[in-house]
Amino acid sequence: MSRVSTTPGTNPTTAHALLQRLRDHGVQTVFGVVGREAASILFDEVEGIDFVLTRHEFTAGVAADVLARISGRPQACWATLGPGMTNLSTGVATSILDRSPVIALAAQSESYDIFPNDTHQCLDSVAVMRPMTKYAVELQRPDDITDLVDSAVAAATTEPVGPSFLSLPVDLLAGEVDTTQERPAVRAPGKPVGAVQDGWQAEAERSAELLAAAEHPVLVVGAAAIRSGAVPAIRALAERLNIPVITTYIAKGVLPHGHRLNYGAVTGYMDGILSFPALETLFGPADLILTLGYDYAEDLRPSMWQRGGAKQTVRVSPTVNPVPRVYRPDVDVVTDVLAFVEHLEAHTGQVAAKTPHDIAPLRERIAEFLSDPERHADGMRVHQVMDCMNTVMAESAEPGEGTIVSDIGFFRHYGVLFARADQPFGFLTSAGCSSFGYGIPAAMGAQLARPGQPTFLIAGDGGFHSNSSDLETIARLNLPIVTVVVNNDTNGLIELYQNIGHHRSHDPAVKFTGVDFTELAKANGVEAVRAGSREELLAALRKGAGLGRPFLIEVPVNYDFQAGGFAALSI
Repeated sequence: MSRVSTTPGTNPTTAHALLQRLRDHGVQTVFGVVGREAASILFDEVEGIDFVLTRHEFTAGVAADVLARISGRPQACWATLGPGMTNLSTGVATSILDRSPVIALAAQSESYDIFPNDTHQCLDSVAVMRPMTKYAVELQRPDDITDLVDSAVAAATTEPVGPSFLSLPVDLLAGEVDTTQERPAVRAPGKPVGAVQDGWQAEAERSAELLAAAEHPVLVVGAAAIRSGAVPAIRALAERLNIPVITTYIAKGVLPHGHRLNYGAVTGYMDGILSFPALETLFGPADLILTLGYDYAEDLRPSMWQRGGAKQTVRVSPTVNPVPRVYRPDVDVVTDVLAFVEHLEAHTGQVAAKTPHDIAPLRERIAEFLSDPERHADGMRVHQVMDCMNTVMAESAEPGEGTIVSDIGFFRHYGVLFARADQPFGFLTSAGCSSFGYGIPAAMGAQLARPGQPTFLIAGDGGFHSNSSDLETIARLNLPIVTVVVNNDTNGLIELYQNIGHHRSHDPAVKFTGVDFTELAKANGVEAVRAGSREELLAALRKGAGLGRPFLIEVPVNYDFQAGGFAALSI
């Protein structure tokens, strides 16, 4: 049991009790923008929690999402009432669709003046947030704050993990808390809590039988497997039985980048990007698909693995199947992924090693594609940029370290295919929500989570400039993030869709006038250069990686896409 503590001789406030309980649950950082509730809360009144002031509430939400994802502990974001809360809502939407345990907090009008849509800046915050959160409630009494934090954290850390929301009237934040009430000590689980169905062991044994009989099994791994702590067990199983591993966007790194059984992450754009039947090569020969921690929100569609001959499927997840219309497995095992893999390991001891189906032609095509030495007068190609980033990441990171972050746009699918990832969450993007502007706050979260490791960010001009004000935040925190802005003055992915649907572009809907991103960076305190070739980009990346402070590189690019190559997207 514990009691709220404060400075001797003073009465603790709701704000103090809130911060102390968040800290007790492992929250280290609150990202946000403070409003007039500053009269009721100071974020430095509890030791062990840092407040990071951001330029926009969306930044706060995404930075908390990524820091929570990598650290495995809930983190928090803050907004003031009204427009602050609505700005924060897109960050909250990111954490529900990308599955991160975020505690979102927003001030509200005084408790006696909450008349949504009538009081100045007063909206029904809980009604706004409830559809996109695991738990949403408004504080009614100061003495309830500890219980509400406990409920919020419990909901956020239950699979599928996601955000909880607390609405906090400013007068109640300043209210006094009864210190005579004893509170139970925090009992944080070591990992998220998931569903476990009776009889799962029998289903796991059926899975072992299917695996024994299969000629070409494939493991398809999602982020829930990482959250379960199953990565070492998955690697051991894959290596012992010689089974290839394919991942969703955000599970890249389950096997290191160069591992012989790492068949990569897949995207519905890959056939068009490579001008090669990549999905057929990856999945066509497979006769058994075992999805470990698979999540439909991570944008790997069952239609992708249905290529080729008939297959049986096994679904292993800590949640009941939410999408039976699109994925109805032959065997459905609802349990912790690590428990399943350990059970499978124990029941496949006599199974002979498999012969992985051959993807040498695909690997040769990727190697040829990335090594493209051509100079283009209209700008570099994104695959050339990614190849340079991979080269310098390998040079600057210790083995098994480093993070490449991707904002949202057509270039992101090059990152899914080609970005180096040697550790879980070594490649970060928003697979579920995919909001423009994700890159800067995600890179902030990654660098704060891994302060001794390099962080590289690739962003397009459209998404980057939608949230570029937080360059100043990166500079203020002196985060050594190396940012590459691939600039074609266009929303390139949208232009691709225009060409698919209409065989032409409607420029006013996708084209921008030029922005000098190097000058923009310098205005925000970030050193910057422009690079127009492989040689210039490699030199700039190496400089940025060695600086120990923020650095930005603007790279003029162009896409060579042909609409016909993307006509049958698997998205």
